Amino acid sequence: MTSELLHPDRLFPVEPAVRQVAREIYQTIKALPIISPHGHTEARWFAENLPFENPSALFITPDHYVFRMLYSQGIPMENLGVPDASGATELNPRKIWHTFAQHYQQLYRATPTRLWIDHALHEVLRVSHSLNATTADQIYDEISHKLSTPAFLPRTLFERFNIEVLATTESAVDSLTYHQHLNQSEWKGRVITTFRPDSVTNPEHPDFQQDMQKLAELTGQDPHNWHQYLEALRVRRRFFAESGATATDHGFPTPYTTILSESQCQRFLTQALEGTLSAGEAEQFRGHMLVEMARMSLQDGLVMQLHTGSCRNHNAHVFDRFGMDKGCDIPRPVNFVEGLEPLLNDAGNHPELTLIVFTLDESTYSRELAPLAGHYPAMKLGPPWWFHDSPEGMLRYRQQTTETAGFYNTVGFNDDTRAFLSIPARHDVARRMDSRFLADLVCEHRMTLDEAIETAHDLTYRLPKEAYKL
Repeated sequence: MTSELLHPDRLFPVEPAVRQVAREIYQTIKALPIISPHGHTEARWFAENLPFENPSALFITPDHYVFRMLYSQGIPMENLGVPDASGATELNPRKIWHTFAQHYQQLYRATPTRLWIDHALHEVLRVSHSLNATTADQIYDEISHKLSTPAFLPRTLFERFNIEVLATTESAVDSLTYHQHLNQSEWKGRVITTFRPDSVTNPEHPDFQQDMQKLAELTGQDPHNWHQYLEALRVRRRFFAESGATATDHGFPTPYTTILSESQCQRFLTQALEGTLSAGEAEQFRGHMLVEMARMSLQDGLVMQLHTGSCRNHNAHVFDRFGMDKGCDIPRPVNFVEGLEPLLNDAGNHPELTLIVFTLDESTYSRELAPLAGHYPAMKLGPPWWFHDSPEGMLRYRQQTTETAGFYNTVGFNDDTRAFLSIPARHDVARRMDSRFLADLVCEHRMTLDEAIETAHDLTYRLPKEAYKL
């Protein structure tokens, strides 16, 4: 059944000889443990270990890949279970599922979302029919039944997926209650947190004012004082590290960095708390804070991730009605060479720092990112992210970065997902595409098969584990 709905040679090269080499490489890595060092699943799922609510809550409502496509076809987001600012939304999960199923075969054709969901349906949930309007009820009932059984509890699926470690992402002022519960439990699954300080380092973040107040309450430091503000961040970083974090994550519009004087920092901090910073001053504050975060990483050893190149909340109507992270973010051009120059000159020559850089601006791969990562000891290239977490995006990434950065200035793959059932699917796609790329090199006699197999193993397992200090 699975082989009929999920072809065993999917994503492999068309040319038979190269396809056979890709198969050989893939067979050596397909069963390796999953290292998932960055994502947005919820620690609560594993702490409570309760059944997932229903198929719609699992597949549709939390996944902006799913509902942005439906919204683009004029389907209201509240019809998909996404609540607006007043809390209004469709409450019938079966009706939400029908809306999705009616459009699934056509709208998601040839998209990575289709690959992930087909894998989840047919490989994870063992559904034996294709999803469409006719089969919607049957599949909904089948999934609902399975989700109510012990075999499909979050911890059981975690173990079945062969996940060695999974990192979630929490704000700098999060209590980490669920992570602490997990750390004190007898369950052996490793779920760790990641320190995300954007809401207290970006004055334009919608939660900046309230989270700065929380930062003061949690640390006993006065955020109005520059030195105490930095100490408060150090206190929270230590708390996260003690709770299991090995990395920080920073999601800013651009990779702009700068180094300000202490007096400028104090002035901008005061204005930020007063709400009087201009957009240009806010960018300078963010840029300096990235340098401060790199300096702190040199002190405490946390790996630093920088996700940049997204124009957030582009659709003002959707943002006003539904808030952040609702699929209305669009890739934008950025400048890494000039943007990162102050940070890299300040900290980039220290091999003790690991700075993993992600982008949505693919035009920078060969021109900027690969040359920078191919030189600075601290800098590594993150994998294709978000809009480019796709077979085509992965292939373009390897084609544009390998010649300058090689394989060993990259960090393997991470799934960056809120959709738990998509994790094995996403990692399987990455393993297939790396096998495909390496097979071409073998058949072009640019590396041996043994070298390709070793490289595939490193990309799948060793490099992400080492880069994130796992």
